[in-house]
Amino acid sequence: MPLLEETTVPQEHPPTLPVVIIGNGPSGICLSYLLSGYKPYLDTGTVHPNPILYRKLQETKHLPITEQDLEYLSEGLEGRSRNPVAVLFDTLLHPNADFGYEFPPVLQWRRDKQQHIPHLVLGRATPGGAWHAMQGSMLTISLGIWMELPGVNYRDMTKGKRRDVTSDRATPEEISSYYRNYVKLMGLQKNFADNTYVTSIQKLYRGHEGGGALWEVRGYQQVQNDTHVPFSLFAENVVLATGASDAPARLGVEGEDLPFVFHSISDLGLAVSRQKLDPNSDPVLIVGAGLSAADAVLCACNSNISVLHVFRKNLDDPDLIFKQLPKTLYPEYHKVYNMMCSHTHTNVAPSNMASNGGPTLFPDYTSFPEHCVVSFQSDMKCLLQGNNSLKAFKISMALVLIGTNPNLFFLKDQGQYLGLDPEKPISCKQNPIDIHPYTFECTKEPGLFAMGPLVGDNFVRFLKGGALGIASCLLKRLKKKGKLITNGGNNFI
Repeated sequence: MPLLEETTVPQEHPPTLPVVIIGNGPSGICLSYLLSGYKPYLDTGTVHPNPILYRKLQETKHLPITEQDLEYLSEGLEGRSRNPVAVLFDTLLHPNADFGYEFPPVLQWRRDKQQHIPHLVLGRATPGGAWHAMQGSMLTISLGIWMELPGVNYRDMTKGKRRDVTSDRATPEEISSYYRNYVKLMGLQKNFADNTYVTSIQKLYRGHEGGGALWEVRGYQQVQNDTHVPFSLFAENVVLATGASDAPARLGVEGEDLPFVFHSISDLGLAVSRQKLDPNSDPVLIVGAGLSAADAVLCACNSNISVLHVFRKNLDDPDLIFKQLPKTLYPEYHKVYNMMCSHTHTNVAPSNMASNGGPTLFPDYTSFPEHCVVSFQSDMKCLLQGNNSLKAFKISMALVLIGTNPNLFFLKDQGQYLGLDPEKPISCKQNPIDIHPYTFECTKEPGLFAMGPLVGDNFVRFLKGGALGIASCLLKRLKKKGKLITNGGNNFI
């Protein structure tokens, strides 16, 4: 692991890295792979099921995808990402995956060390990002093979280690181990500085003629004995790959800071394991209609703990995540959705919730669609607001699971000016960073790139497209300037 140190740099000619990547989750790892000289070519031994795309790929099969026209290749493709390059890369790696097929990738990877771009990946822990913080036995929303990165088959790496060989989905522990080992297998360690915390990024302008702009990246690295070693780096390009799990979204209601109100599903698992909750406890209140909330419902119901499930959306809302998941692949989430639909509060009197429960099929679960929390009270009660009613319930614990927000405190105004709506905070769903669709460069800040959840790609299978777009852009740009590195090494660490 590189050790970073504070550098005193002459003002006129500061040494610079071509690229610094903030975040060492799957986004940063995949980009490091592509910047390290690994190039995707059409595998001439395969046929893509999309005949139009396959014909386009054959036109320039001698060129790596990173040197081709990504806009031309992406044209007409459809998928579950708003970013066209993400859809393109996904269909090259997993053709027709959304139709339930498992066709082999149509890409083969070759390494060209002559086209290595020196870069540094800064992350707060070991490579894998937020996956190291996830706990428990819940399965990932994505199939294991969709979580894999180019060049290393997920199933091969986990063969013989899996606890549930019947499932194609994985646990967070398996995924975090895969990412950590991937960096070692691909020989990328020299590009990663672990346990680093970025505290500021600002644009500087070199005074000499033709110097252009530079990014100054400051922070500290935590070393042995919790010592903090400050560092300062200069980069021509900075990539934001920080993900979106830094700060849980909050309701902003009275009593949300009371000690029985939590914002992480791990707190529920902890309470169950420590026997602070049992079948005789007052209900657990779960707020939210996403996958984290569904995981919490499953966790509580599997432990026979009563649940009050509150969410703002209508049960027929097409934006509900459950409507976007195939039933055969995600039976447990569709079970939760069926519970949400058939076990609403209209079937059960609130005063009987703790003692009698709901309908007989799931006696310990009741949903409250189109409801919101008004307040939490110190006597362990919560107040719920429906269309025409106000209800109070005694609860043992509240879990507010309504999403997470990125923390871009190291940028000017927390990066708000980079969003599609510069008047609102950056949000992965409501207000992602505004980028060029084929290069992932921020439209309002040349030389600054963003990928992954920051631009709306929350699934690993799609965030890899950001790596393709950024790598393609930088390779073409540096080649045009005659600045491509030819030694295959990183002399800046």
